[in-house]
Amino acid sequence: MSTIPFPLAPEPDDDACERGRLMFAAETTFVKGVVAMDGLPPPDRLEICFAGRSNVGKSSLINALTGRKNLARASNTPGRTQEINYFAAGDRYLVDLPGYGYAEAPVATVEKWQRLLKAYLSGRQTLRRAFVLIDMRHGVKPVDDEIMTLLDRSAVTFQAVLTKADKLNRAEHEKILAQVRAALQKHPAAYPELVVTSSEKGDGIETLRAIIATMA
Repeated sequence: MSTIPFPLAPEPDDDACERGRLMFAAETTFVKGVVAMDGLPPPDRLEICFAGRSNVGKSSLINALTGRKNLARASNTPGRTQEINYFAAGDRYLVDLPGYGYAEAPVATVEKWQRLLKAYLSGRQTLRRAFVLIDMRHGVKPVDDEIMTLLDRSAVTFQAVLTKADKLNRAEHEKILAQVRAALQKHPAAYPELVVTSSEKGDGIETLRAIIATMA
């Protein structure tokens, strides 16, 4: 048994891979964009949300998971950038949260989004897990730490998913993994496995599909 804190998620077995393949082989559809809690869809299925700072590669990851080149981008047209976007995939919702850490956004816009985010994270009973996306070129930044603390306080289990792994060499991988593991040890809501992905190369996509499909 590994003694490394927050080891990489193991390769999924054949059954989990097949469940993930089948879930995402079917069409994933955009359901709606939500700007207030009363606009949320009925809580009739399990939800998984994706959070990450701007330019972390969240849209690319969702598109890679679903096999649709422009699915996430289609829901992020001007005017929707501060919405919580819902997608239906099989018997569950994939929930795309707006990117955080954007310096250009007006203060009032940021505050409104933060209120909606806190209300969603603390009040959505069907939310099973949050995937917090971390750009592997930069590791955990203070703004990531803030969202993780919010998830701790909301008692929402979150799993760190590192993006853009193809942009670094092996030595750089290990350095960033060490930094991420150290940061996660401060957060009681952190799920004890990491997923390393590359939307461009397809690394980690099968593993992430299997995790989502087999989540109970």
